[in-house]
Amino acid sequence: MTHNVLSSKVTVGLDLGDTASRVYAVDAAGECLAEATVATTPAALAQYFSTERGWRVVLEVGTHSPWVSRQLEQLGHEVIVANPSAVYGTRRRRKRNDRLDAEFLARQGRADPRLLHPIRHRSPTAQEHLELLRARNQVVRARTQMINHVRGAVNAQGARLTKCSAEAFAHRAEAELPEALGPAVRPLLELITTLTQQIRQYDAAVGRVVRTTYPTAQRLQQPAGVGPLTALAFVLLVEDPTRFARSRDVGAYFGLVPRLDESSASRPQLRISKAGDGMGRRLLVSAAHYILGPFGPPCDLRHHREAIASRGGKNAKKRAVVAVARKLAVLLHHLWVTEQPYDPQFGRKAKAA
Repeated sequence: MTHNVLSSKVTVGLDLGDTASRVYAVDAAGECLAEATVATTPAALAQYFSTERGWRVVLEVGTHSPWVSRQLEQLGHEVIVANPSAVYGTRRRRKRNDRLDAEFLARQGRADPRLLHPIRHRSPTAQEHLELLRARNQVVRARTQMINHVRGAVNAQGARLTKCSAEAFAHRAEAELPEALGPAVRPLLELITTLTQQIRQYDAAVGRVVRTTYPTAQRLQQPAGVGPLTALAFVLLVEDPTRFARSRDVGAYFGLVPRLDESSASRPQLRISKAGDGMGRRLLVSAAHYILGPFGPPCDLRHHREAIASRGGKNAKKRAVVAVARKLAVLLHHLWVTEQPYDPQFGRKAKAA
């Protein structure tokens, strides 16, 4: 049966591949109406999905899902982007191929879209600026790996490099490097210098984007430890603050709440879920470390950490840092929604009153 006979009550499962995608369509009664293979290109998808309007198209989040979902919505279809980690868990089905995946998506979308734990893609502009942060993150990670390699190579020679910042490492290591390691390590020091310069260029670009495009990110830098990187990442990853009914829900969005595995009277203490974007979570935790460090000013967040750490128990200090990062995410969302100025002692003043 050709896809021209499909009606507005059709649910289409679209399993996206890098070069070709599988289509499986069912009607309101669950009967298969069409199966096809379509090239994963804008032209081919437009040709297939432009013959009708009003279909419910279900696809999984992936590399191609942002532009495909936008194109299908422009063609007049309802698009549901499924979250595979929530649908399948850590282990996927044993029997799976493109056809089975497309059929599974179609039937799940027909039954109840909530079973697919749908997500919402960011706007093209937000995605473009988010890629700027991700590119910087990759360069930082590459520099960190090189620095760790150089320190390990020097330690293996019975020597040791003094502690210093990553920005000053190449210059400091050049003066302390054992002569025997010069031919092998000096090229790495040159690469580290180049990466440091590139990171500075990324930082300058992030600052320009914040000043020219995201005034909200400027306001969110009021708490100590929250710089342009953290503020911009928070704004881009959340994008729409009204998507959360309560500010406290933002902690779960960044994976900063404990996993849940309750059964009857058993309530084990589990690690955080680490759901959501890893880069955003790391930036929040980094900001929490600064707030709790020697340069962090007195504020409610420091007092919150002290209250948690005083409870004792295993890994109390680590849990306190995560708790502060979670509370910081809640605070940033609250400042965003209310547009109120930040008062670092608001909590203590309220208790005193």
